[in-house]
Amino acid sequence: MFPEAGVLAPAVTAVFTAVLTEGPISRVALARRLGLSSGAVTKAARPLIEMGYLEELAATERTGPGAGRPASPLAIRADRELFVGVKITGDELIGVVCDLRAQVRTSAHRRLPVPDPDQVLTQLGELVDDLLDSHADYRPRTRRLGLAVSGDVDRTTGLVRYSPFLRWRDVPLRERAEKITGLTVTVENDVKALTTAEHWFGEGVGAESFALVTVGAGIGCGLVVGGRLVSGSHGVAGEIGHVGCDPNGPACHCGSRGCVEAIAGTGAIVRQAREATGRPELTLADAVALARAGDPPARAVFARAGDAIGSGIAAVANLVGPARIVVSGEGLSAYDLFEPHIRAGFQRQAFGAAADCPLSIRPLPFEEWARGAATVSIKALVDA
Repeated sequence: MFPEAGVLAPAVTAVFTAVLTEGPISRVALARRLGLSSGAVTKAARPLIEMGYLEELAATERTGPGAGRPASPLAIRADRELFVGVKITGDELIGVVCDLRAQVRTSAHRRLPVPDPDQVLTQLGELVDDLLDSHADYRPRTRRLGLAVSGDVDRTTGLVRYSPFLRWRDVPLRERAEKITGLTVTVENDVKALTTAEHWFGEGVGAESFALVTVGAGIGCGLVVGGRLVSGSHGVAGEIGHVGCDPNGPACHCGSRGCVEAIAGTGAIVRQAREATGRPELTLADAVALARAGDPPARAVFARAGDAIGSGIAAVANLVGPARIVVSGEGLSAYDLFEPHIRAGFQRQAFGAAADCPLSIRPLPFEEWARGAATVSIKALVDA
């Protein structure tokens, strides 16, 4: 990332990341946080200040009892560089422009008539142009684009190996997106992208371990262990949507039966609600309205879904033992119907002290998923 830093590159990256995610922070606090000497922190910070990524704020605190001059905290210059993030769904592109602190400057949506890769890439190019042309400063300061896609993604190559909701297989998304946009592209699984945003700029800041569970069209999970996002050898770590909880349950698109996602995903809930009520035209909104009105068959569908989600979350708590679990996703618009059953399923399946893991509920709009994509591109800059 910082060629001018030479042999100091690891310290430079460590200082930059700490200030980015936890700043403003003094040099003394940075040295303590990173296990570096004050001199090493100063040397590492110097090129970052010279390149305009960091700045010194006005002195606000003394470095210790009896210390002379107050410390001048280091802070990120958030407008030094901008990043585009786009979340790709089956029927829509959601795009944002973010600064270095992943604060959204502008956003835009573009409908997709079909999720065909050629159509998506054409619309993507137009959406990125719209975003970057919305302000005179955006295009000159933007070099990177992050894309968030559901399914099995090879982040190293930018290949979408399999996305069930888009019905894609082996799409070289990074390569094609770079040709269309002219930007450096990073492609990541959407849940992992959202987890990265929470880790760096949300509830996971400073946490050595936490899990993010998403409820919606799919049931996903991102894991942070030892302060690092867990990808696994094949990039599919955390797929709790395909944890089996009922061997006699409905068929799942993965080829198995009774997966959490086959019971609790949005499509699965609609199918079960139609069967339970005998109303083949029922929509998700209809099912939610019926359940809230007290309709027993509809309520039973949400109860079963909540129990399955709770069992999946318990599996995460039992295997990883995170300090906390954040539950999010667009499916939480009906969280009042899920909540008691999620908590009951979690308590039933969690082992010992794992049952004490706090569950934090955070409904998030799709713009937050796009912000996650932008955060992945920020992380790619840091890691480069």
